[in-house]
Order: sequence, then structure tokens, then C-alpha cells
Amino acid sequence: MGTVVDDAASEEFHAFFELHYAELARFARLLTGGEADAADDLAADALVALWKRWDRVRAADHPVAYARGVVANLARTRIRSAVRERRRITLFWSQREEKAENPDVPAVIDVQEALRRLPFRKRACVVLRHAFDLSEKDTALALGVSVGTVKSQTSKGMAELQRLLGTGAAAQRVHAAAAGTGEAGGRDR
Repeated sequence: MGTVVDDAASEEFHAFFELHYAELARFARLLTGGEADAADDLAADALVALWKRWDRVRAADHPVAYARGVVANLARTRIRSAVRERRRITLFWSQREEKAENPDVPAVIDVQEALRRLPFRKRACVVLRHAFDLSEKDTALALGVSVGTVKSQTSKGMAELQRLLGTGAAAQRVHAAAAGTGEAGGRDR
């Protein structure tokens, strides 16, 4: 790219960053189960990746959906890495088997913990649909899946959340949890 294009691209990217960083960080926070530091790292990593492909991103029909997809993919990779690490630790410590009989189950399961228990795609669909109020089409664009997949994964994810939370108001609790993260961010439809 030439200098003129670099300056224009840089200004465009800076405006995109200012407008969408908070939303992407909030999305990352919900996907990581409320881990603020991990969410900030994911949002920053996503924006670095977006900058490296800025020509492709700015030419996309839906740049914000593209950005959400990058965040979702990075979150998926991070979660898979954490699962692999936990498995390694479990294997290492499996010789010290300490199982509790009839463990005490808390009466109230917090929304972030319940979201953490959902498989990634269900979690992403539920978060985008109910916490970010995205349409099925926008959710499908962000995750790179069909609208039918969004519908089925959201339905199954909400059923699982209702089972975990013991309430019929799981959607409102997910939305309230998103609002309670303390992060700013708006809808992009």
C-alpha cells in the first residue's frame, strides 16, 4: 500500500476501533465466561488480526460481523487450549484421586458459569442473540454458519441454560448479565 492509502486506511481503522472495541471486548468477555483480562486480550488480538487484513475487512459487506467472527474464532482457540491444558494437569494429578461423595451443589448457578458449561457454538449463538440482540442473520454472519444453525444452536443453548439456571427467564438473565459486565457497547444491526 502507498502512503496515501496507508493514511486513509489507518484513519478508517482507528474509527472502526473507536466505534467497535467496547462491543468486541464485551462479546469476548461473555464468550470467555467473564474473564476480563482474557477478554481484553482477545479483543486486542482480534483487532491486530483485523488490521493485518484491513483491506479485506473494509471491503467486506459486514465488517463488524467479520470482526465478531474473528473474536469468536480466537475465543474458540483459547478455550480449546485451556481445555487441553486442564486435561494435561488432570492426567498429571490423577494419581492423587480425591473424589467427594455427594458434592454440595450451589442453589443458584450464576449466568456466566452456566454459559461456560455450554459448548462454544451454542454459547456464541445465545450470547449474540440474547446479550447483543443480534438478528439470526447477523449472528449467522458473525459466526460463519447458516441461519438454520443459529436457530437450532440458540434453541438448544437456551434449553440447556434454562435447565442449568432452573428458570424460564434465562434469556433475560443472559441479557442482564451482559449489561452488568460494566463494558460499554452498542448494537450493530
